[in-house]
Amino acid sequence: MEKQIDARGLQCPFPVIEAKKALKEIDTGIIRILVDNEIAVQNLTKMAMQKQFEVSSEKVGDDFLVSIFAVSTVQESLTYDNFFEKSQQIPKLSKGLEELFETKTKKTIIVISSDQFGNGDEKLGKILMKGFLYAVSKQEKLPEVIIFYHQGAKLTTNDSDSIQDLKEMEAEGVEILTCGTCLDYYGLTEKLAVGSITNMYDIVEHLMSDVKIIRP
Repeated sequence: MEKQIDARGLQCPFPVIEAKKALKEIDTGIIRILVDNEIAVQNLTKMAMQKQFEVSSEKVGDDFLVSIFAVSTVQESLTYDNFFEKSQQIPKLSKGLEELFETKTKKTIIVISSDQFGNGDEKLGKILMKGFLYAVSKQEKLPEVIIFYHQGAKLTTNDSDSIQDLKEMEAEGVEILTCGTCLDYYGLTEKLAVGSITNMYDIVEHLMSDVKIIRP
């Protein structure tokens, strides 16, 4: 099976996300992605190599064609009959590995204090933040909570370019919280378009609990 994707004009991480979606739709075959910049070629190549797929790229006029050769992997199902036998083969975790496992399974909270990703050019920062939230929305494991405060509160209003991504995550069970004081300060309370209003006490409670915190 072969699937073609025209990702020209799409900025990082959109070409990679489109390729990942296509890979999920086929068991075995070729994904060909047409992109218009070398950064996308590098990101697609890295993604394919991480999944241990063969990948190639070639120049096509002013654009680039990346081909990912996907091979299906068949995993043995863990049925009721072989569960006990399989469980006996699993070695007991050392204390260090147990701590690592616990860290991996902690609740994840993303805390966003700006409508821009990083410092510097404002336009670039907003483009990167939009890409960040889109990328988060396409992860297999979503965060449990996303908290917006200070200028980050602007991202949950109806003027935000990320509203659709945030609404999709909310529909999947992600709790979207926005600082009420911040919305009021910027005159945006009536424009809140996703999630609910929170306060500093609740924010502190979330941050003080046993969680993994991500701050972009």
